[in-house]
Amino acid sequence: MQGRLCTGPLRRREFMRIGTLALGGLTLPQLLARRAQAGAAVEPDTSVILFWMWGGPSQFETWDMKPDAPAEIRGPLKPIPTVVPGMDICEYMPKQAQRADRFSLIRSLHHEMSAHNDGSIEVLTGKTPSVPDPTSQARSEHPDFGMIAAWRRGLRSDGIPQYVGLQKAPFMTNPGYLGVSHRAFETGDPSVPDFSPGNLTLATGIDNSRLDHRRSLVNQFDRMRTDIDCLESLGGVDRFRSAAFTMLTSNRVVDAFDISKESPETRDRYGRHRWGQSCLLARRLAEAGSAVINIDATAPNDTTKNFSWDDHAGAFHLDYAQRERLPQMDEALCALIDDIYERGLDKKVLLIACGEFGRTPNVTHAPKNFSDQIGLGRDHWPHAFSALISGGGLRMGQVVGETNARGEHPVRDRVTPQDLLATVYAHLGIDFSQSVKDLSGRPIPILPHGSPIAQLL
Repeated sequence: MQGRLCTGPLRRREFMRIGTLALGGLTLPQLLARRAQAGAAVEPDTSVILFWMWGGPSQFETWDMKPDAPAEIRGPLKPIPTVVPGMDICEYMPKQAQRADRFSLIRSLHHEMSAHNDGSIEVLTGKTPSVPDPTSQARSEHPDFGMIAAWRRGLRSDGIPQYVGLQKAPFMTNPGYLGVSHRAFETGDPSVPDFSPGNLTLATGIDNSRLDHRRSLVNQFDRMRTDIDCLESLGGVDRFRSAAFTMLTSNRVVDAFDISKESPETRDRYGRHRWGQSCLLARRLAEAGSAVINIDATAPNDTTKNFSWDDHAGAFHLDYAQRERLPQMDEALCALIDDIYERGLDKKVLLIACGEFGRTPNVTHAPKNFSDQIGLGRDHWPHAFSALISGGGLRMGQVVGETNARGEHPVRDRVTPQDLLATVYAHLGIDFSQSVKDLSGRPIPILPHGSPIAQLL
């Protein structure tokens, strides 16, 4: 490249002080350039929070219990009534039972993908994997809905990221033809002491000399990386560098991620655990303007034996596992639901809690599980599963769909992942009938089919 300026590699300390995002080696100005090139810098006011229960939560032990079925189907847990007549849920979710008028349940979700990654790709992208992988090693060919939202909405002038993964983003989806700049910004665990996002340097209270030095480092790094393809059009590079600098120093960005600004009472109400503090930070980010916040509703396997929702008998015991998980989920989700309604966010914020599929109607047994207990579980079952929906200006306090007496398949108001995503895209103001061009120039529909869920509208 003729005329290229390069002063040699920066020292590691200097590189880290620039505060670049760890996204494929792009500088922050380049990241912002790619996002702005994708579309106009429109800043709608709606957000989606996904409480992503990876592993496949059992509908029989959460939101679609079958107390009248034989023991091998109904499982070990009991239902409790909610404030909505006829909407019974699991006994370990008493807070949800008191707030059922502030959410709706979908009990008729279904698809055909029985492996974790394939099911996740179906639910998160709306595209069926072209070659299903029963070993759960698949990676998506298409971007997930958070990446689509980041692409469509483009760069925010205040630097707030459009797509955030709390504590991490789904690992099986890729931005593909949208480009790596549309990956989620991953935060790490917000429940740890002195939390701050690991991939971004957020600066406050820094004097002019430090600002000048940081600006110098940004300039050096950009000169060194002028061969990156996203800088083919150099006309707006100064604007992108300025936006990057704003993102690194903006009080608005700092405030959005600073969970310590919440009162101790509020943090206690959400729960001083991984999911509770993630739900609290998700609310802050939604209020600040992020389009999609994905909460990783799993836990490190060195902190709990019940680290995912993958309730095989050889892994977990349904009763003991849900006895640990569900009270934390109940506390976190209900604090978030309360804030969505009491802070006047019920039209702005749409909350969804679900996983990639459900569990088999028949329980299974194992002589020993991960906790050296007798195992009691269920295997993968994509033919019927449930989701909780709250806010979004939608109709609450109802059950959408119904499964048969054995919980095997929907018998009324069947809902596909594409229908769920069409509801999400409509809330975000995204025309899901439009297409995105892949790397060969071929148009790929945002959704191949699906309609917003009529019962919720």
